Amino acid sequence: MDKALDDLHTPVAAPGTGHVRKGQPLTRIDGPAKVRGQARYAAEFPAPDLAYGVVVNTAVAKGRITAIHLDAALAVEGVLDVLTHERRPSMRSARMFHKDMVAPGGKPFRPLYDDRVLYSGQPVALVVATTFEAARRAAMLVRVDVETEPHETSLRAHLDKGHAPKGLKFGFKPPPKEKGDASAAWHNAPFHIQATAYAEAQHHNPMELFATTVVRDAKGRMVAHDKTQGSQNCRWYASHALGIPKSRLTVRNAFVGGAFGSGLRPNYALLLAVMASEHLDRSVRVVLSRQQMFTFGHRPETWQQIRLSADGQGRLQSIEHDALTETSRVEDYSEVVVNWSGQLYACDNIRLSHKLVDLDRFTPMDMRAPGAAHGVHALEVAIDAMAYEVGMDPLDFRLVNYADVHPTEDKPFSSKALRECFALGAERFGWTDRPLEPRSRKIGTEYVGWGMATGTWDALQMFARAKAVLDRKGRLVVSSAATDIGTGTYTVMAQIAADAMGLPLEQVTFRLGDSTLPVAPVEGGSAHVATVGSAIEGVCDKLRAELLKLAKRDRGGLFRGCKGEDVECAEGMLRRKDGGAAMPIVELMALNKHDTIEASHLLLPNQREQSKYARATHSAVFCEVRVDEALGTVRVTRVVSAIAAGRIINPMAARSQILGGVVWGISHALHEASHDDPRLGRFMNHDFAEYHVTVNADVHDIEVLFAEEDDRVVSRLGAKGVGEIGLVGVSAAIANAIYHAVGVRIYDTPITPDKVMPTSVPSTTTPMFIIEKIQQRGHPLVHVRSLHWRHCEPVLSPLGVEPKGLKRS
Repeated sequence: MDKALDDLHTPVAAPGTGHVRKGQPLTRIDGPAKVRGQARYAAEFPAPDLAYGVVVNTAVAKGRITAIHLDAALAVEGVLDVLTHERRPSMRSARMFHKDMVAPGGKPFRPLYDDRVLYSGQPVALVVATTFEAARRAAMLVRVDVETEPHETSLRAHLDKGHAPKGLKFGFKPPPKEKGDASAAWHNAPFHIQATAYAEAQHHNPMELFATTVVRDAKGRMVAHDKTQGSQNCRWYASHALGIPKSRLTVRNAFVGGAFGSGLRPNYALLLAVMASEHLDRSVRVVLSRQQMFTFGHRPETWQQIRLSADGQGRLQSIEHDALTETSRVEDYSEVVVNWSGQLYACDNIRLSHKLVDLDRFTPMDMRAPGAAHGVHALEVAIDAMAYEVGMDPLDFRLVNYADVHPTEDKPFSSKALRECFALGAERFGWTDRPLEPRSRKIGTEYVGWGMATGTWDALQMFARAKAVLDRKGRLVVSSAATDIGTGTYTVMAQIAADAMGLPLEQVTFRLGDSTLPVAPVEGGSAHVATVGSAIEGVCDKLRAELLKLAKRDRGGLFRGCKGEDVECAEGMLRRKDGGAAMPIVELMALNKHDTIEASHLLLPNQREQSKYARATHSAVFCEVRVDEALGTVRVTRVVSAIAAGRIINPMAARSQILGGVVWGISHALHEASHDDPRLGRFMNHDFAEYHVTVNADVHDIEVLFAEEDDRVVSRLGAKGVGEIGLVGVSAAIANAIYHAVGVRIYDTPITPDKVMPTSVPSTTTPMFIIEKIQQRGHPLVHVRSLHWRHCEPVLSPLGVEPKGLKRS
């Protein structure tokens, strides 16, 4: 069983890679395994006698199940059984057993627990068959009767029902107390603005579908290969919910095809797959469809109001930021939306508030840069508007209000190279050539606009343990239950270990993605390098200390009087830092009585020291757009993103993270929205045909710059995180560039063509007008692929795809 279950391809650098250092750009060591098909994802693990499960979801938003008709489904050849709340293995009833490690406050959803329907898309049955085709066919035959009840799924229709968050959520900090008197300052200031910003819900839509393959042996031991950002969190959840001893259940996630927060909490597919395996005593695979990827968590629908005021010199006099976001009826999901407005700019009067509105939806969940994606967007668009109100350049306005200490906490920053980001980005972008007035430049039928915005994200560190084993041949294996969701974790952790031990990269293996490995946090919040990477460097310190003991015992004269800080490992040697003695590591290992030396290290954040500082990453985003005012189309033609994220361990991987964040920022600004029909209580555009994301034709020049920064408060490596910060501020920079192009100030996202087109020309909102204009333009880059009648939203596709008419949604 153990050998069969250990069918994992752990990436190792190619022979000849040689010695590497932190800060050196490296290609992904897991890249070859992925492009050759050797990297197995959750739905790709084979198992003897494997059964297939297909989930049945209800379309009703709220109600009670009165009957489930299964005869037709059970009659399909190959169907083994259909699990429902009435026919399933035992499940613990207490809600506490269904809480995962990062669950928000409240009572978590329990799949197939009872007859209650809490949201549209809720799983109500699992059909299990000997083939996927049989399970899918039978699932289509399941009929569920639901006695419906009135539902509420519109945030804007219930803004008066906001309440303060009732429970705690990992990573959430409530807004600070008011500083000064923001309302009085706003009324007394010579310049002020007030605006609202609305953002529809968004869904993660990673490339890999959620899937679980439970491989079961004859003794009932299970290994669940799961798409998750935390194997230990999933093992904790499934074993507690179903009452399974942890010795019988292991969760593995060696490779994850993107997650972006959707895998922080266990997906219902995991619990249903383990439940079916227990029920049938055989291996089971459950894979969600793309449409079912819209049946659980999402970025919450958000409504914000922001008020700013300034004096004649452009100094901010007040900041007021209020937000209402959705949560479910059963849990209080909260994310930090408004706090960013209390830390980015110096101001004596700051008031922030955040409330939740309970809706009949699944509990929202973290999605890349949770809270900041919407909160910083609203703030940065308002800051741009305030700069114009005062008559200042938007960059100059930000520099006038630069915060050298945290405005609401009155703490120094552990490091803050945001000024350098402004300077680097502005110089590379050519910001000084920008005219202040909107509508100043036009090329052909398109107005050209330049905009910029600031970004920020928390610099987090959690706790983790790493184990290291060094053998006689100088081969090092380091392990921790970390996760690589495509961000380069395999590479950067091996790079840290190789540098710490002075070994060629091809002699270092980093093992992750297994719940039995040493403890590691879920992969989220841009904290993995600062956390797991620091644990790895710590365990390598212990290995080096063991090597020094061997050297002193058998070669005492060479290292007499040396302490741990007096030696280093480099180029395969243990050597004195003063340039004295050196000895090959393999020779030292030959002196050891055992074949290996092992060490373990638990990294705990130095909270006493860290609490003295505000810790954050920062960015300055500069953007160029081209806007066809008649069509309302926006093209983002150039982006420069300057990042301050501590010491960059692998510039190549870090750049890739920022590039991905910028691409997502374009998508966030112009495309992504999950449209809810409040009559049905359902997200209607639940597929890639209707849920629009940025594609290749939407992406042009992107340049990434890193400011010099080294933060030993956040982590012993000097590193922060580069996952979230690449997204934050991009959508605001685009909105500000659109204003500069055509003079239309837009706070809402996504910025669809109907919002861009002049309101004084209503005829331009008709679909046929847009078709005629595109045909007249003979646009060189894009054609219309589809058009949403309701929003008049042309979706751009690569050259050569001709319009094929309209479709109504």
